[in-house]
Amino acid sequence: MKTAIVTGSFDPITMGHFDVIERASQLFSQVIVAVLDNTEKRFLFSAEKRFQSVLECFKDNTNISVRLWNGLLADLVTQIENPVIVRGARNAGDFEYERMLFEINRSLAGAESIVLPAKKEYEFISSTFVKELIKYKKPLYGYVPNEAIEVLIK
Repeated sequence: MKTAIVTGSFDPITMGHFDVIERASQLFSQVIVAVLDNTEKRFLFSAEKRFQSVLECFKDNTNISVRLWNGLLADLVTQIENPVIVRGARNAGDFEYERMLFEINRSLAGAESIVLPAKKEYEFISSTFVKELIKYKKPLYGYVPNEAIEVLIK
């Protein structure tokens, strides 16, 4: 029984995030989605709203659990027996960033990581892009999971 950890700030969760988590749930028996709360970072949505939006997306998936995490990913990794960190990458820049994180998490916690490439239809979607849509009051459908939209617009 292998556990995957998928992390992110999910500010907000996008269809790309959703797809990576769904794909991880098909590859691993258990997936823990850790919504990271970094007090040094400025978020559009509160930690609780980000957590609730991700939770709503996966409430019916029995092998996906969601938790709010305020700390180093390496510390979370040490609480779980031999997890694999799963990340997504849209392009070469994302992959290079993930490679750096892989080295950090391996040195701090001995964690293995895999990177799932984004599906073509999600390569251009980023949380920054979605925040621009929100700023200009544009529709989020197709960019953000419908379940998350319901939570975010409340």
